[in-house]
Amino acid sequence: MPTGVALHDARAQLLTAAEHVLLRDGPSGLTSRAVTDEACVAKGVLHRHFTDFDDLLAALVQNQISALNRMAAELVDQVGSGTVGGNLSTALSELFHPPGLALIRLILSRDELRARLRSDTRQGIPFLTEAVTGLSAYLTAEQHVGRILPNARPDTLAHALVGTGHLLFAGGFGGLPDESAVREIVEAITVGAATS
Repeated sequence: MPTGVALHDARAQLLTAAEHVLLRDGPSGLTSRAVTDEACVAKGVLHRHFTDFDDLLAALVQNQISALNRMAAELVDQVGSGTVGGNLSTALSELFHPPGLALIRLILSRDELRARLRSDTRQGIPFLTEAVTGLSAYLTAEQHVGRILPNARPDTLAHALVGTGHLLFAGGFGGLPDESAVREIVEAITVGAATS
């Protein structure tokens, strides 16, 4: 980048570039050089805004966790409307969209990144742990209005939904599953718990 050209929010520009590289090239192609090239900035710009490359990656994940938390809050706002199965199916499809899957692959492939993220979150795999928390909050709220049985365990159901959903979406069967496949696993997991 030529000297003297002002950057408008270089931090956001670098994070957007990192997301583009991750989606296009996967975790193995996500390097500091690839990010600065994608952002059209000198490598020094990255180090002015982040302590190191893993700091940038942690910020990328934290941004997605914030988006996930907003999605979870919106899901809780839907308590009592639609169907529990329909709401959960939509949530899983949003959670495991291509950027979410790419982010999970990144988190699983980088030990240092997981270690940094775990200082901010509970045990488990960052991002997936927050997904379980969000679905559990929704299921608990549905339990309070009577659409999930009183003896059901929302936390256990949420773990099953996230784990099975991840396997379904990341399974590599030639593309993302269709809506009916997602609905089928949601119904299989919640069959003994949902009243609607």
